Amino acid sequence: MPTDGRRAEGQAAEDRAVQELVRRGYRVVERNFRRRLGELDVIAYDGDTLVFVEVRSRADARFGGAIAAVPHAKQRQVARMAALYLAHRSPRFTRCRFDVVAITGHRVEVIPDAFRVTW
Repeated sequence: MPTDGRRAEGQAAEDRAVQELVRRGYRVVERNFRRRLGELDVIAYDGDTLVFVEVRSRADARFGGAIAAVPHAKQRQVARMAALYLAHRSPRFTRCRFDVVAITGHRVEVIPDAFRVTW
């Protein structure tokens, strides 16, 4: 369970990520979609594509920086949560993708289509 300080850092990182996504034209529809299996950080539309965004933050680039913090197991968890979201909240046959917002220090990097899943 994250401490209050880590939770606040995570929330601040998500706020920065959302600001950058909106600046790039994404339309955020939901944040922190939580279920027993996990959480989706940000759900947004980029044009007509529904985007599930994983936000990762690191103070510096040691150990690969923020982007290195999305291993295959985390990708699978995000994909399972996305399937759950699509089953309950989204119109059928929605085009979707998985983006990562990697925040390393003061740098915010949006990585569209950061990983793919086979349904």
